Amino acid sequence: MSNTVTRMITPRTAFETQGYLRFPVSPALTRWAEAAARAGVAALDDPAHAHWWRHGRTWFVGVDALPNDGDGAVPGGPALMGEAIDFVRQELGFTQPWHKAQVSACFPGYPQRDADESDTQHRFRRARDAAHVDGLHGEGPARRRHMREFHEFILGLPLTDASADAAPLVVWAGSHVIMQQMFRLAFAHVSPQTWGDVDVTAFYQAARARVFDECPRIELPAQPGEATLVHRFTVHGVAPWGEQASASPHGRMIAYFRPETEDRVMWLG
Repeated sequence: MSNTVTRMITPRTAFETQGYLRFPVSPALTRWAEAAARAGVAALDDPAHAHWWRHGRTWFVGVDALPNDGDGAVPGGPALMGEAIDFVRQELGFTQPWHKAQVSACFPGYPQRDADESDTQHRFRRARDAAHVDGLHGEGPARRRHMREFHEFILGLPLTDASADAAPLVVWAGSHVIMQQMFRLAFAHVSPQTWGDVDVTAFYQAARARVFDECPRIELPAQPGEATLVHRFTVHGVAPWGEQASASPHGRMIAYFRPETEDRVMWLG
């Protein structure tokens, strides 16, 4: 008899190892996405959100543009339920009400170049999918990096049908480990209340270069009813719109929830 013990890879283990997790179609999330898509389309057409269009109107950023309540429900729609929702509550300890989600929609030609975008910035967006860690802001003319938002996780819920090459979400698997190490080094011996004041540019650039060298780039296309969960430290971005890509008339639309935490010690891990 073999003495080898086979370790079962649980969803929690997979998430902690690779820095992301994909959930299959859930009937509850399918119903939610149908209602949220109608609200998302209305957000695209709302003059109050006109300032969220970027890159030659090929990307609608849509921060806080989904009019959902604390249960995640948009007017006339169901509350957020399903396997992905159970996971963040039971495995990640999420207890807050849901904030208003981002409505992120990409369209054919993404990314066109913005008028205030440099050649270097545009090339990076196209060649490296604008890879970044959420909450890390580039500030001032030199775009010095400061951590300003401390998220618990990133939950993406697709709202429209789209082909796999229609500007899918991209992650670098395992990059969360490298980035967590980077933040621990950058914030060593610094009070959590002042972490946002620390210029982490050099730390971040070195860590990101290591991520590109060591971590596989994974595209994560998804359809309504599915869910994608990304670790708060995972490097991620959006791929350019493929030449043969197709999507609904309202683009490739995803609702993103990024709840923030006040517990910065827990955030750093």
